[in-house]
Amino acid sequence: MNNWSAPQRPNDYAEQSLVTAILDGTFAPGNTLPGERALAAELGVTRPTLREALQRLARDGWLTVRQGKSTVVNDFWQDGGLNVLSALVQHSDHLPPDFVANLLAVRLHLAPAYTRAAVERAGDAVGAILHGRSSLPDTPAAYASFDWQLHRLLTIKSGNPIYTLILNGFANFYEEIAQLYFADPPARILSRQFYDDLATAVAAANPDQAEQLTREVMKASIRLWNGRRL
Repeated sequence: MNNWSAPQRPNDYAEQSLVTAILDGTFAPGNTLPGERALAAELGVTRPTLREALQRLARDGWLTVRQGKSTVVNDFWQDGGLNVLSALVQHSDHLPPDFVANLLAVRLHLAPAYTRAAVERAGDAVGAILHGRSSLPDTPAAYASFDWQLHRLLTIKSGNPIYTLILNGFANFYEEIAQLYFADPPARILSRQFYDDLATAVAAANPDQAEQLTREVMKASIRLWNGRRL
C-alpha cells in the first residue's frame, strides 16, 4: 500500500492528453479540434467528461470554445495565463530551448523588487532563513532546495501575493533546473556569496543594498547559465 496512488481522474486524463497534443503539434494553434463525439471516443472518455476538460482548457487560454461552432486551438504563448505556465513546466520535454533563459530574464526583473520589499517588511524572517546557509551542504540538490525556500519566503514576505503565485507556477520545475545550474561549482560559489552579502544587508536593515545585490546576482546567474550552454 505504500506505493499506492489514486488513479487519474478521467477529466484530468483528457485535459493532459489534449495539452500534450497541442504541445506536440497534433492540434496546432489556429486549428480546430475534432467534434465532441469523435474526440471523446478517441480519448476513451464520455462527452460530459470531455466538455469539462475543454472548459478548463478554455479557462486557462489553451482553447476557445464557441457555442455551436468548432473549438479552436489558441496560441498559448499569447493567450495563456499562469496555469499554462504551470502546465508547460510539467511538459518540460516540449519546452523551447530558450525557455530557461527567458525565465531567468523575468526573474531579473522580479527578484530585486520582492527582495527589497521582504527586507523592508520582514527583515527578521529573511535573516532567519538565511541563517541556514551556515550548514548548507556543498551539493547541487542542497543549494537548489535552499534557493527555492529563500525565494519563496521572499515573495511571501514581500506583501504582494502575485509574486508567490508566479513562483509557485514553477514549483515542480524550479529545483530540477536549479540542480543543473548548481552542478557547476562557480554557481554555488556565487550564490554562497550572495547569501552572505544579503544577510549583511538584512542585518543592517538596508533594503536598497538587498535590492542591488539581488539584481547583480540575477545578472551573473544569466551569464553563468548561458555560458554552460555554449
